Amino acid sequence: MKNKDAFFMRLAIEKARLGVKAGQTPFGALIVKNNRVISCAHNLVWRNNDITAHAEVSAIRAACRKLKTIDLSEATLYSTTEPCPMCFSACHWAGIARIVYGAGIQDAKRYGFRELVISCAKMNCAGKSKIKLSAKVLLKENLGLFDFWRAQNNHRSY
Repeated sequence: MKNKDAFFMRLAIEKARLGVKAGQTPFGALIVKNNRVISCAHNLVWRNNDITAHAEVSAIRAACRKLKTIDLSEATLYSTTEPCPMCFSACHWAGIARIVYGAGIQDAKRYGFRELVISCAKMNCAGKSKIKLSAKVLLKENLGLFDFWRAQNNHRSY
């Protein structure tokens, strides 16, 4: 599973890099079901003027449209950074079985994002959710996204 997680995480990282090049923030996510990529998205907050257009929410929306269902059970979400409470809640409501992430929510806060520092593990426990969590997958590469973003002349957080 480790090699598979690294493969899919690298796709999310590449999507985040494309987003940064397009003036977005350093977050990417994809939804995988039955070892098949269903959707892949980067953050669209600035492009859409939509504070809820996080990479995870955008990937969930695209997956639901593609599969014509709101039920994403048996799917895995790969995210370059630990999902925020809004994104974790969206995963819970969609029935996502597993979240795999790289950088932590604290890392995003250190780079200037207005994060509510409530971990996925705390959300999982408090909400009695059954989502399986895998953290720090390709951590170094995911942290590198923040430096790549910060090196852009047009970088801005929210």
